[in-house]
Order: sequence, then C-alpha cells, then structure tokens
Amino acid sequence: MLENLTADDLCAAYLGDIHRLMERILVEEKVSLELAANRVADQIFLDRLVHIYGPGGHSNLAAQEIFFRAGGLMHVSAVLDEGTLLSNGALRSMAIERTPGYGKVVIQDWQLDAGDLLILVNAYGINAALIDAALEARRRGVFVIGFSSREHATQTDKKHPARHPSCSDLHEVVDIAIDTKIAIGDAIVTVPGMSERIAAVSTFANAFALNNLVIRTVKKLTARGMEVPVWRSGNAFGGDEANARFISRFRGRVKRL
Repeated sequence: MLENLTADDLCAAYLGDIHRLMERILVEEKVSLELAANRVADQIFLDRLVHIYGPGGHSNLAAQEIFFRAGGLMHVSAVLDEGTLLSNGALRSMAIERTPGYGKVVIQDWQLDAGDLLILVNAYGINAALIDAALEARRRGVFVIGFSSREHATQTDKKHPARHPSCSDLHEVVDIAIDTKIAIGDAIVTVPGMSERIAAVSTFANAFALNNLVIRTVKKLTARGMEVPVWRSGNAFGGDEANARFISRFRGRVKRL
C-alpha cells in the first residue's frame, strides 16, 4: 500500500528511477552520443572551443556541469548569460526564457560563427530563448548539438506560454539531438497525501548525458595520440600546478575563465 511507504522506501524508489533513466540514456542514445563525440573531438583536435549554453532556470546548471570542472575539458566555454540565471531572480529568469528574440541576442553577443560548435541543453526543449538561440546559431553556420527530452517537448501543449512562436522543439532544429528521456513535469516521486509529485530528475539526466559525451570525446582524442587538456580540482594536491600548464592557452579565449 502506498500509504505505508516510508521515507526510506521513497528515496530508494527515487534512486532506482534515476538509475533506470541513466541506463536508458546510456543504451538508447549511444549512436547519437557517438556522433556528437566525433564532432566535439574534431573541434578540440583543431584547438577550437566547444561552447555550451543552457538557456532557462536550472538548465544553466548543465552548462556549469562541464565547465571549469574537475575532469572537465578545458576547451569547453560556458555561455553564462545573466538573463536566465536564477541568481538574478527566479521569476525574472522564467520571464526571460519565454521572451522571443532573447536567445538570438545572446548568440549574436557571443559572436558565434561558422566553424564554431554549440551545445544547447534544456530539460524541456521548448522555451523561446532556447529555440531562438538554436535558430540563430544555425543561421550563422554554427554546428549545434541539443540535449533535451523529446517526451517532454512532444507532450507539452503547442499553446504553452513558454513555447517559441514557431512551436518548434529543440530536437527539430539542431544538427544532432540527444534525448534525455525526462518525463513531462520532471518531478517523479509520489508521496501519499501529496497532490503534486516531488524530486526532479533533469539535473541528473543532463549531467550524465553530458559526461557521457566528455568520456567518449576523450577516448577518441587519446586514440589520436592527443594529451587532452582537462581541469584538475584546485582543491586537490597538485591541482593548481597541473592546471597552470594549460591556462595560458585558454585565458582570453574562454570568456568566463
């Protein structure tokens, strides 16, 4: 009986659901992740940056997940635009991500152009800023990889106020789409006596999928004989010294470094 479930039971069920979600990404998105890793590896092999932008609320966390992170690729440059960061106000963030034209301005301001590679990450894959960012990047000749949930996008009403005027979904407007499998609503735990579900999964899904991309990319680059520049934790012994070997290559190129 659901009403007899303890908090421990609910937490264990949550862990199981997250594990199954990650297994689905690992297995079902292998081909797409391999294709994406090929493009990212090519970019890094040419010593070009890989830009990542997570327009919208907690999707900004995805950009931060693989930027300036222990074990992360030094070639990653996060587009940390102030507009949708929750630190500037949660309701403001939501309003900005729903504003048509905003994402276009961000891409223009970042001066992305032909030959660049952009990773766009958004749990739901529908908001106006996200779609405008994808469309503007593609218009400028940027290769775009998208991480989002097809289920969440396709099951969200086309008249939802968050949507871009075109009603496009991210997976429809990028070069390579990675499906993060997030169910509509994001939160997945049902607690007896509660009408709303709790405990979201999108941050886990985004982080797991992105780190899969990093692992596959590094494997391809080491096969080419490249010592891949990655960050070591500055809080670990020798971290500052290890990072210092490469910093001069990226200071001034990576805008938020």
